[in-house]
Amino acid sequence: MINIISGTKKRTKLEVPQDGVRPTSALKREAIFSILESNAQKNSYEMYSKKCFIDIFAGSGSLGLEAISRGAEYCYFYEIDNSVIKTLENNCLKICTKKNFKIIQQNVINFIFNKVDYPVSAIFIDPPYSTNPFHGLLEKLIKSNLITKNTIIVIETKIKTSINVPRFFKIINSKIYGKTKISFFSSIS
Repeated sequence: MINIISGTKKRTKLEVPQDGVRPTSALKREAIFSILESNAQKNSYEMYSKKCFIDIFAGSGSLGLEAISRGAEYCYFYEIDNSVIKTLENNCLKICTKKNFKIIQQNVINFIFNKVDYPVSAIFIDPPYSTNPFHGLLEKLIKSNLITKNTIIVIETKIKTSINVPRFFKIINSKIYGKTKISFFSSIS
């Protein structure tokens, strides 16, 4: 089990699926949200109120649920594994009501992202370390018109994973934690 680290549901325990999921640790989640909140403050941008987050390869949902605990209006969770989805749904119902989230069971590699109901503050992309879907996913996200000048893309990879970033994005921050690299991107426009 892991805990929500801040907000209205601080210390709430989340279940972690037994197989195929590598939840983002509390240390990394704290660093991610610290960078996101600092960026929002620097750019005079409200990050949580009437905003949504997108958690791709959601697993336990810890990143999206952390955002909801901190005040986000909504989170879209993308997860393909049936056994993981049951745990994800249980975790969502511990943190919020059904009006605050949607779980989409899709292979995001072949998925066309739909319009969302709120401006997107951040998109978390944390796939299995053995995959590298980043270029295609980022291209699809740009074409979907979900990304605004204030949307931050957070990508978690192994240190040595190379991310082929489309020309629409620029890196704004990068941190290394042990064998993990967390990269933060925003759109150029």
